[in-house]
Amino acid sequence: MELVDILPEGSIISCAKVSSKRQLLQKLANKAQEDIGLDSAMVFDRLVEREQLGSTGLGNGIAIPHGKIENISKVCAVFARLEKPIDFDAIDDKPVDLVIMLLAPIGAGADHLKALSKVARLFRTEHIVDQLRQTSDMSKLHEILIGPLEKINAA
Repeated sequence: MELVDILPEGSIISCAKVSSKRQLLQKLANKAQEDIGLDSAMVFDRLVEREQLGSTGLGNGIAIPHGKIENISKVCAVFARLEKPIDFDAIDDKPVDLVIMLLAPIGAGADHLKALSKVARLFRTEHIVDQLRQTSDMSKLHEILIGPLEKINAA
């Protein structure tokens, strides 16, 4: 599974006025409704339920909120770049400015884990994270995110 398979170009958003974790999760849920036709309240509830188990803030300003959703056939993603970092209860207590939401069908354990692993690997690549923070162009952000990891590791 590659990110290009789950992250369409239109699923990249810039968040200029987001000031809280709940507000960000709602914005991501709204984008899922817009892009995939999912009920935003249901998506928001799943994301909040997952966050109550423990923050999906990985550290280094990165978060991967995720949840299992009814009525979808494959893993889907939405990426958000925040202009101002927000508190996300991350493991390093640092605010978050790069977020990718993953939604997976109920029962898609392996695909969900593969997507989480792929995204986590991508965000461990320091120069990729730097590039994501240095551009606000949506097409460029998408290009950086879906680039093959071999190309990323070679740069």
